[in-house]
Amino acid sequence: MIDALTLQRAAHALHRRGVPVLPRVLRRAILHLYGSVLDPALELPPDTRLGYGGLGIVIHPGVRMGRRVLVSHGVTLGGRDGHEGLPVVEDDVRIGAGAKVLGPVRLGRGARVGANAVVLRDVPEGATVAGVPAREIAARPAHGDGGLGLVAGDAKE
Repeated sequence: MIDALTLQRAAHALHRRGVPVLPRVLRRAILHLYGSVLDPALELPPDTRLGYGGLGIVIHPGVRMGRRVLVSHGVTLGGRDGHEGLPVVEDDVRIGAGAKVLGPVRLGRGARVGANAVVLRDVPEGATVAGVPAREIAARPAHGDGGLGLVAGDAKE
């Protein structure tokens, strides 16, 4: 099945090759089919996942994404009026449905952003944030678990 991420990857490949019109046509197709804004200039690692086929996702082309990131439906990653810079999303981050990550913020490795949270400040490595504005509600080690959120002793035998 063709989803928003597949179309964006095709548009990005064409954009990198200097094809003039087709990337913009694919960008429009993504907007009309999925309600998402995924610019052809946006670079996403190959293991990035978009929830529900990428419905309603807006990602500014200048956002830097790490590996193994899950972006749920309805998420916005972009700028903030009066602030220079864009979000940096490190490896193994999960962003819940409807969350907004705005301005020059860093989501640390293994961070979790709750549904409908509005992130305006940096999120530490391994932290879970929720709310409007987002506040840290939990912390856990962000390494050694492959981004699964497991802590030693959690596994049942």
